[in-house]
Amino acid sequence: MGLILAGFVWYGFSGSSQPTSLLTTQNAGGSNDSMEKDLVATLLALRSVSLSGTIFSDTTFRGLRDFSTQIVPEPMGRPDPFAPISGGSVSSETGGGNAKLFKSVSQ
Repeated sequence: MGLILAGFVWYGFSGSSQPTSLLTTQNAGGSNDSMEKDLVATLLALRSVSLSGTIFSDTTFRGLRDFSTQIVPEPMGRPDPFAPISGGSVSSETGGGNAKLFKSVSQ
């Protein structure tokens, strides 16, 4: 056992005398330049866009149809749907009888 431990210690100290860095950096070179040029070109193209509102008077825009569905208001349910049901029995759809949906936990 001691021989194996001595071997690990000797191997650890006999490595190269120059410490190796765990963190290295690389220069991306020309890829940043092309990305910057693309960004500048996109920004210049967006600068030329004008929002004058003339699209709303265009015949194509006026020809669009609204296919949305009217939302019908529904009556509100219980204020707290997770509260225990007070009084009465549970409907037959959930098992019938006087079965409780939730058991109370007493401490």
